[in-house]
Amino acid sequence: MTRPRHIILSGCSGGGKSTLLAALAARGHATVPEPGRRLVQAALAGQGGVLPWEDGPGFAAACIDLAVADHAAVRDRGGPVFFDRSGLDAVLWLQARGLALPAAAGEVLAQRFERVFLVPPWPELRVEDAERKGSMAEAEAEYHALAAGYPALGHPVTLLPKGTVAKRPAFLAGALDCPL
Repeated sequence: MTRPRHIILSGCSGGGKSTLLAALAARGHATVPEPGRRLVQAALAGQGGVLPWEDGPGFAAACIDLAVADHAAVRDRGGPVFFDRSGLDAVLWLQARGLALPAAAGEVLAQRFERVFLVPPWPELRVEDAERKGSMAEAEAEYHALAAGYPALGHPVTLLPKGTVAKRPAFLAGALDCPL
């Protein structure tokens, strides 16, 4: 059986990951939206859950649980599957703070991804809203932790250059050697 092509879009908050993911979905590619954003939206809509600015470790654990379910849902899907972040982002967040990892972190750490594309800090794009809080400095620190953490976990990382949403899929296509 051919190994599935699972690709992560991660990096700086507000760098255009979700916009790129939407463009890939519009082209018919399989995508998995960001666990954290979905959890924040559910909590703000009164559907339960925890918010990252109220309980960071609890939020990270919830992200890990959702990412495990997301990965299982697309485990055997053919073609590339693009993830907007992954449970590894939450694991790295917990590790950076010296916090205990939840039991599901072991499953996340066992997941293998073909490539991680990191979006760099892009202050001109970043917008703080009800779902995204925190300073640009915090977003940049997050980016640097991910840039160091993903390779340390054995995942190949490629910097996704700044560019229009029309140009970024072309870069991905070249880097992955597949039409997008």
